[in-house]
Amino acid sequence: MWLYFRFPLSLRMVEEMLAARGIMVSHETVRQWALKFGQEFVKRIRRRLPRADDK
Repeated sequence: MWLYFRFPLSLRMVEEMLAARGIMVSHETVRQWALKFGQEFVKRIRRRLPRADDK
């Protein structure tokens, strides 16, 4: 799921990536997960990104 927020992927691309790993879900399921868990993922990802003034 974090891939959807970290990289410019479509819901269908995430669906295909999961299917390649044996996890069968629809793009609608991925969308529902994004709505439910998305804000928490975004907070965690942004917290770890380097800032412009980091050395």
